[in-house]
Amino acid sequence: MSDASIIGLISDTHGLLRQEAVSALEGSDLIIHAGDVGNAETLERLRAIAPVVAVRGNIDKSAWAASLPLTAIVEAHSALIYVLHDIQQLDLDSASAHFNIVVSGHSHKPGRTERSGVLYLNPGSAGPRRFHLPVTVARLNLIPSPWSLDFIDLLQGHTN
Repeated sequence: MSDASIIGLISDTHGLLRQEAVSALEGSDLIIHAGDVGNAETLERLRAIAPVVAVRGNIDKSAWAASLPLTAIVEAHSALIYVLHDIQQLDLDSASAHFNIVVSGHSHKPGRTERSGVLYLNPGSAGPRRFHLPVTVARLNLIPSPWSLDFIDLLQGHTN
């Protein structure tokens, strides 16, 4: 199990990695990108901050994305994390599979819900702004109990 305890969560960059996102993710022990990366350069820039686990989203169709898995399992600190792009494609019972956290993207809406003891997280979209949705990333701290989660609005400069 990895000793990573500060996890940066990002999704739906669509080829646009804002400097505000880079700044917000600095200090992460691990970065999880929940798909719709958009280009290889985005992952390279994120890897300059911390190790990256990324999954392929529905726009990641070019040759560079062929090596990205559709799902990933991450062991970090005290948590087993399942990562996929679209939560609607979740085809397993997260609680029965002993996952503590499920991270997804796709909807561009930041969110946190808990069901059957599993924390479901969507960091929102960090790329081009869509509709009136915020542009966000999230930081998950696995040290305190309960775990601490902050959503960071990249255009407003605040957490919530």
